[in-house]
Amino acid sequence: MRLYPEEELYKEMAFISYYFHWSEDNVMGLEHRQRRKWCGEISGINASLNPSKEKKEKSIIDMKPGIQFG
Repeated sequence: MRLYPEEELYKEMAFISYYFHWSEDNVMGLEHRQRRKWCGEISGINASLNPSKEKKEKSIIDMKPGIQFG
């Protein structure tokens, strides 16, 4: 069994908390798949609001580690 990298967990938590203003407890209460889904949804919102070809803001999904957890 592999553990999810702590650094990635904190990136996802910060990403969701920043955009949705959710508390640490709320974000920590999410299952891994839910957390990743919310990160994807936020990234989609950012992409639709900033449709420029030159990305000003990276998607958290684009910043994922080499290890895939699904």
